[in-house]
Formats: sequence, C-alpha cells, structure tokens
Amino acid sequence: MSTVTLTGKDTIVIDSRILADFADGDTCNIEFPNDLATEKAGKNGNMIYAYNAAGNIANVTLRVLRGSGDDKYLQSRLQEYINDPAAFVMVEGEFIKRLGDGAGNVVADTITLPGGAFKKKPGAKENVAGDTEQAVSVYALVFANSQRAIG
Repeated sequence: MSTVTLTGKDTIVIDSRILADFADGDTCNIEFPNDLATEKAGKNGNMIYAYNAAGNIANVTLRVLRGSGDDKYLQSRLQEYINDPAAFVMVEGEFIKRLGDGAGNVVADTITLPGGAFKKKPGAKENVAGDTEQAVSVYALVFANSQRAIG
C-alpha cells in the first residue's frame, strides 16, 4: 500500500496572534540558511564534524494582505523595533502544519520560532497593469534556536 500525506488548515502564530490575512501563493516560507554541522577531512580519511549552532536560525517570510489587520499588527511590531531596538520584546512564532494519512488520522508538524526580529521592511509598489503583488506586504523575519516536532 502506498503512503499518503494530506495537508491543509495550517496555523501560523506570531506573538500568540493567529494570522489569517494571507495573500496568494506561499503565505509562509521557513528556510534554514546555515548548515547544522561543519566538516573537515583529515589524514587517512579521518573526518571531523562540528555542531554549528547557526544551523538553528530560521528565515521566515510572511505574505499578508496590505492594509489588513495582520499587516497593521506586524507593522506595529516592526515600528517598535525601529523606535527602540534595545527595548524591543522579541517576536515569538509557531508554524503548525496539519498532516493527514488518508485514514482520518492527523498529526501536527510544528516549528517553534523563538527570539525573532525583523530583517527587512516590507516594500511597496504601484502597478496599473493589474499586478496583484501591489496588494501584498512581505515581511522578512529571522528567528534563533528554532525547533521542529512531529506528533
């Protein structure tokens, strides 16, 4: 029998706020830009492996509808950082992907995102040829020490 994975109704939480005002396409993208281990080959085929803590850093991109409640919330948090970086209360996030097996069983694939900050301001554009991207705010955040759990 083949294995099936069904997905849907994922949840994205920022600072205990469940985000819902998403745009089209990839609404949330989590990437890990750094290696979790580094390695070096030695004499006689010996290998050295070293844990790289930077491998836990997660880059998160959120695409929300421009002017929506979620856009206003994220913008207010971004402004808090800009106003006083030293006093900024770090962003806390959680991404929960629901996975079904086709037999009614569902498990949660959860990525916990502690210690977050904004990497970039969302850009803006005007387009008179019907480009829908002008109605999207794209937020880039970075989180430290992310963890993944399935169950």
